[in-house]
Amino acid sequence: MPVADLFPSDFLDLMRAALPDDAELQRFIAISQQPLRRSVRVNTLKISVADFLAQTADYGWRLTPVPWCAEGFWIERDDESLPLGSVAEHLSGLFYIQEASSMLPVSALFDAAPDARLIMDMAAAPGSKTTQMAARMHNQGAILANEFSASRVKVLHANVSRCGVSNVALTHFDARVFGPALPERFDAVLLDAPCSGEGVIRKDPDALKNWTLSSTEAIAATQRDLIDSAFHALKPGGTLIYSTCTLNTLENQQIVAWLLARYPQAVEIVPLSGLFADAAQALTPEGFLHVFPQLFDSEGFFVARLRKTASVPPLPQPGYRLGKLPFTPLNKKQADEIARAAASVCLYWDDALTLWQRDKEIWLFPADLTPLLNSVRFSRIGLKLAETFAKGYRWQHEAVIALARPDASRSFELTADEAIEWYRGRDIFPESPPQRDEMIVTCQQQPIGLAKRVGSRIKNSYPRELVRDGRLFR
Repeated sequence: MPVADLFPSDFLDLMRAALPDDAELQRFIAISQQPLRRSVRVNTLKISVADFLAQTADYGWRLTPVPWCAEGFWIERDDESLPLGSVAEHLSGLFYIQEASSMLPVSALFDAAPDARLIMDMAAAPGSKTTQMAARMHNQGAILANEFSASRVKVLHANVSRCGVSNVALTHFDARVFGPALPERFDAVLLDAPCSGEGVIRKDPDALKNWTLSSTEAIAATQRDLIDSAFHALKPGGTLIYSTCTLNTLENQQIVAWLLARYPQAVEIVPLSGLFADAAQALTPEGFLHVFPQLFDSEGFFVARLRKTASVPPLPQPGYRLGKLPFTPLNKKQADEIARAAASVCLYWDDALTLWQRDKEIWLFPADLTPLLNSVRFSRIGLKLAETFAKGYRWQHEAVIALARPDASRSFELTADEAIEWYRGRDIFPESPPQRDEMIVTCQQQPIGLAKRVGSRIKNSYPRELVRDGRLFR
């Protein structure tokens, strides 16, 4: 394809300024026309990297480590006919399909703030970085995951649930609200900002189809508002990660320079030179990572790491009304009763989660999030554990995926064919029916649902909205 058809002339001018060496510019142009290699991240909330590698050793997958993420791998497969999202390990949440460059921001955050307890992900959908953070936190502490697009909140929740995440609360706001509403509340903030998306052209050849310099400047204005909001929401001493999947300096270096100029006594750059062995290839003079796709055969990406060194004057308070929180905490007697009932079906949790009730619904909230409950309106908090009814509790699928630790007597391992039927929403008719009336059904020893025996069949309880059609597994 002619270069002029792929890249707008104004965009090429920006790239020439960023890559003054013509040979490097030509490398960039060449690799931008090559397909993007796939990558995955092992979900260590459910399986260790070593066990994942052992489990998939005979699959014909060639896994090459991503240097900046111990859980990340580029993947090549002998058989590409089955979508990666339809293999058993993906359906049960053992890995997340995530572009390698997008693993950088979370790695940068925990490299500087390994003990962060309360984190905000300001633009979270579809959930790759939220679930990566939850795994790094071992489901402890809490993450406020915000998404402005209503349609993408559902996708965010689905990925959080599939991966067994329990320490996340979802919000649906224009993220400009958080600086005024939650000043200096977070140990760390990740702003993977909405951007012009120039770095994703290898995955989406139409990424630059509607690109204009004026639209890029308009996006940069929004990014300045968002980084200002993020900085105000951050505690003094906290870490701010600013990242984009774009390549121009208008949306990257210049956004950070604007923040530094606005708060010169309160913010400092924390260089990323030591994040991984070859980081110097992408390092800017300021200490940021400006990852052009030809450097590591990846998407383009930008990451800056900042530290808030002092408080700044607060922003005006937002003018919205919260309304009364529709949940009430359960007392110790009630909580102990529910914990005993949950243990009877192998659902367990620790003090990182607390029990709350809304009408007949029982929820588990991240304890570290409790101080924020009367400061911001949440779309969803933690896990919906159960619904109460006359004969006890109806345990919820997302709680089973996150909390189940079944022993052999209270689980029922499905064959591959039976598991496919389960994911298709159909009842299971095993050759040897289970001995218990209620059990955790598993696939590859991973919990994939809670089911009841009805006669000789296992009644399917897989949520209708998750049911899959088409070819599954290997």
